[in-house]
Amino acid sequence: MLTLLDASAVRRWCTAAVDELEARRGEIDDLNVFPIPDGDTGTNLVLTLRGAADAVATDRSPTAGGVLAAMAKGALMNARGNSGVIVSQILAGLAEACQGAVEADGRQLAAGLRLASEAAYAAVAEPVEGTMLTVARGGADAAAQLGESPELSAVAAAAAAGAAAALADTPEQLAVLAEAGVVDAGGCGLVVLLEALATVVTGQGGRHAPARLPVRNRQALEAVREAGSPEFGYEVQYLLHAPETALGPLKQVLGELGDSLVVVGGGDGLFNVHVHVNDVGAAIEAGIEAGRPHRITVVRFADHLSDGAAAHPAEPGQTGTALVAVAPGDGLADLFRSEGVAVVDGGPGGRGPLTADVLAEILATAAGQVILLPNSSAVREVAEAAATRARQRGVTVAVVPTKSPVQGLAAVAVHDDSRRFEDNVIALAEAAAATRFAEVTIAVRDSITYAGRCSAGDVLGLIDGEVVEIGLDVAKVGISLVRRLVAAGGELVTVLSGSDRGASAAAQAVHSYLRSRHPLVEVNVFVGGQPKYPLLIGVE
Repeated sequence: MLTLLDASAVRRWCTAAVDELEARRGEIDDLNVFPIPDGDTGTNLVLTLRGAADAVATDRSPTAGGVLAAMAKGALMNARGNSGVIVSQILAGLAEACQGAVEADGRQLAAGLRLASEAAYAAVAEPVEGTMLTVARGGADAAAQLGESPELSAVAAAAAAGAAAALADTPEQLAVLAEAGVVDAGGCGLVVLLEALATVVTGQGGRHAPARLPVRNRQALEAVREAGSPEFGYEVQYLLHAPETALGPLKQVLGELGDSLVVVGGGDGLFNVHVHVNDVGAAIEAGIEAGRPHRITVVRFADHLSDGAAAHPAEPGQTGTALVAVAPGDGLADLFRSEGVAVVDGGPGGRGPLTADVLAEILATAAGQVILLPNSSAVREVAEAAATRARQRGVTVAVVPTKSPVQGLAAVAVHDDSRRFEDNVIALAEAAAATRFAEVTIAVRDSITYAGRCSAGDVLGLIDGEVVEIGLDVAKVGISLVRRLVAAGGELVTVLSGSDRGASAAAQAVHSYLRSRHPLVEVNVFVGGQPKYPLLIGVE
């Protein structure tokens, strides 16, 4: 029986937790069979804890606090589903309470359980009782009742027993569980996790988590998700590198798009985002606006229904998948069309298309699923409005938030008809996000920019929408921009010349610079024909 939890004990706990969850994965999955017949909550927890175990295996920290931090980080990086994200936050709470501790005692473990419970509740946008949140609080409350200086073994045993008691009560708190005749699946997984800890600390095994209750209504069981309501058809999850200040706006946007919103993370600017939505593109776009999303996954619940029926079937005659792009120039339109993309005219003088124009092109494809590329921040609202109206007519539309035609071309290059629609949306969004873009334009009035004061007629160089160069020559500004972009890394540069006189010569000057200074970088130069921007540059 341990009196202190050291680094070795934490490692043994992590291994035991994976083993126990693996052994009981089927039991936990069967508590929650939606969206697939054998469930996924147990599977999500196993995958999450495997990630934690992999991180612990490579960690060399000699302290309990250090190993707990590695365990929490590994779980965060590999969290799957609603339950996995919440467990990662529970582990983060334990790690925070034991930060810097060579060995953790009963008091620190009890404090960690309290922090873990509070962190889990804080991470969920709309906490619901009768879930693993309730189970986490049950374990923390039981540990707190032992007083100010409890023994480590007593805390571990009380937490497992208290969590199990809370789990047994979940059908009384959540009507859908009572109707299906089960306890909460995620809560059951959490009890298994705490059981493993108690076994490592006390040296005595034992199962507190009840097996699933006899199923009284299997049809009701099949209607229960791991979390959230049935009105949203997709689970979107991604890791996000972003500043803490971006989380408030992100949560507001995602909360308006769907439910089952959980955002968790550590102090290093890395967060795990989980939400159920109908608009996959908008959920990914929100992440791009907040920071840098990656490891994006999308699950379409309807794909796993036993009858295979789609959640939002298209109108008769609508089949297949199509790409639609806004192209502000004849050359750009030809480039997109050559890749099989339907094109919306960017509008006279670069003013942008109308909602009706975009909607008409979406419907003209006669496709049941459409990926829409606005290719400009100014066109995004028009694209979203057109997508909303198309969805009302039964067309599934995802808007990939491309901010420049060069991002649109990069996205189109990775399109694959053999992939699922949702996988294509992810691939296109990631390709666009990985493409930095620059623009060269001419100032039409005197102004103050981030790069200083400019006068009408000056040549302005922008990177990712911000003015970073002011000059007098389009080619020189273009070369300066591409020098900045390539310095940060890149293998492929795309240069689009605009409709301005001299734009083609400037594009060739940029090409010559890259050939002489960066011979290993692939360069493509095209006539885009876009107004107002003599040069558009993309670096992948």
